[in-house]
Amino acid sequence: MADEISKAQVAQPGGDTIFGKIIRKEIPAKIIFEDEKCLAFHDVSPQAPTHFLVVPKKPISQLSQAQDSDEALLGHLMIVGKKCAAELGLAKGFRMVINEGPDGGQSVYHIHLHVLGGRQLGWPPG
Repeated sequence: MADEISKAQVAQPGGDTIFGKIIRKEIPAKIIFEDEKCLAFHDVSPQAPTHFLVVPKKPISQLSQAQDSDEALLGHLMIVGKKCAAELGLAKGFRMVINEGPDGGQSVYHIHLHVLGGRQLGWPPG
């Protein structure tokens, strides 16, 4: 995890991201769900037994940059995350996280919803 924090401290918004490349199928991913609005896929560096990301196809760099017109899309990400969590057997619960900016641990500037589960998650989270 410390590596992700180091990455977050130097990451900058702008330009193409790894998620854009995954959405365009230029980089392979273990896809769970896809529709016209988003893509859900397993995280390559899981922090829980089940850890996947839900990424909008619209490139919004971070939550603080989302527009009011993105409200339905952001809600859609959560609904897709909930449905994928159920399909992956997370009946005892899960956590959804969006990292925002350097202090929030954001290392990729394309908004994405982390969904983690499969074990008891600690509190507070950070």
